[in-house]
Amino acid sequence: MFTGIVTDVGELIGREGGRFAIRSRYPAETIAHGASIACDGCCLSAVTVRPDGSGSAFTVDVSNETLSMTTLGSWHVGRPVNLERALRAGDELGGHIVSGHVDGVARILDMRPDGESVRVLLELPPHLAPYAAPKGSIALEGTSLTVNEVLGARFGVNLIPVTLTETTWGRKKPGDEVNVEIDLFARYVARIMEFRA
Repeated sequence: MFTGIVTDVGELIGREGGRFAIRSRYPAETIAHGASIACDGCCLSAVTVRPDGSGSAFTVDVSNETLSMTTLGSWHVGRPVNLERALRAGDELGGHIVSGHVDGVARILDMRPDGESVRVLLELPPHLAPYAAPKGSIALEGTSLTVNEVLGARFGVNLIPVTLTETTWGRKKPGDEVNVEIDLFARYVARIMEFRA
């Protein structure tokens, strides 16, 4: 379980088929074998870990399902990656409850300055559009964000300066695709409504 608060921007340093190697600032001794780490919002398990400078390099195995449902299939060496360690009992829940189970991919349509922030317009796949609600939560690239407005499959979010500088969002541009995890509560409400219909 995660909160959507990115704690490091790592770098993809190797890829062989479904095995990815990622460099991070997390100390190697703090990453247990099998530890869950959200990588651009995808919950992946550390397979191997080694020291790398003042941080670490860890590998993860990525299934064909994950490659087909997320942006990971298009990742290349050198890509920056939003990272978040799994939530521990007693940790601050600063964002919202995020499982790390990506539901699909959204496309950035527009990005424009709004004071010190940036407003971003995105488009969801049709099957995910009903889950975006004004002032509701959504996880994009593993970042907990608040939906500003919704029009059909399109919705907007606002990126504050710290989000732009402490995550990969400052490097994004229109046309880019991002991993989406819909709000956990919206998912369960929709499922309940299916049975009541």
